[in-house]
Amino acid sequence: MGGAVCLSAHGSALASKNEDALVELHVSSSSTAQVTGVLLMAHGSPDSLDDMGAYLQHVRGGRATPQALVDDMRGRYQLIGGRSPLLDLTRAQGKALEERLNSHGVRFRVYVGMRHWHPFIKDTVRQMVEDGIQRAVAVSMAPQYSELSVGAYRRALEVAQAEFPARLAVTTVTSWHEHPGLLQAFAERVQDVYNRLSAEERAQLGVVFTAHSLPQRVLAEGDPYPHEVARTAAGVAKLLGLTAWEVAYQSQGATAEPWLGPTLDEVFTHAAAQGRRALLLVPVGFVCDHVEILYDIDILAQKVAQEKGLCLRRTASLNTSPTFIEALAQVVTSHL
Repeated sequence: MGGAVCLSAHGSALASKNEDALVELHVSSSSTAQVTGVLLMAHGSPDSLDDMGAYLQHVRGGRATPQALVDDMRGRYQLIGGRSPLLDLTRAQGKALEERLNSHGVRFRVYVGMRHWHPFIKDTVRQMVEDGIQRAVAVSMAPQYSELSVGAYRRALEVAQAEFPARLAVTTVTSWHEHPGLLQAFAERVQDVYNRLSAEERAQLGVVFTAHSLPQRVLAEGDPYPHEVARTAAGVAKLLGLTAWEVAYQSQGATAEPWLGPTLDEVFTHAAAQGRRALLLVPVGFVCDHVEILYDIDILAQKVAQEKGLCLRRTASLNTSPTFIEALAQVVTSHL
């Protein structure tokens, strides 16, 4: 293998004993009707390695999961500490968002719901109804819209709403891929890397923006996802004054159908063939650490890059970046 190991580990799970969907807020029940709910929706991840089989079955729409796939995914999670920090980090983002929204008085209550694991979106909606929330804004923690991702969150929310007789009026944020605060938050993470490098190192560093791949059929279906990923990347690049960058798709699914590309492997191969020695990955399709960052980039992509003689770095995830939380607050208040 050639190349130096240049990627630092940024992901660490935040300790959390709270099993409820609710992010704690001190507010009297008598004032709940005047409080706007905020629902942060994300993909979900298993609580432990023992939950992997049931989790994957839910992701696969109830279809049985081959044991080899269960074992493979358990191995990946084992390498990142046994579980993903996705839920803990989404709760931390929710707590920070709630504090920001309520900085001028209690008006908002933030909840977290997951599509494929506990706390499920349906259970969180039930909690919101029981808490007396009558009005809410729902935000997918995936900034770029696709019918296969954000659209699926929206449909899960609609099914949940239909199950409860109490009226809960929800405004769903469909896309926020070009919000100035989001772009600034990503740009700050890139600048943090630049600040640790010499001018010569920066000049030699190729920038690759990444997002989760989707089946290639979304192109024929007119899905806006590839365009929105490109717009996010271009917006961040403009803030940084970049004249050249690339977009790559990572974490392709284990199915036979074609997936969006170029893949990271293809980008690495091209970079090495062009004599490039160092790359910086900027995962603009993700807003916190989870398995797609901690394993797919920090372990798998790093190994492939080393084999091709590349020094690979990545930006720290947004997690609870103050700039990101401010952007999220603006997204919520602009949809009231």
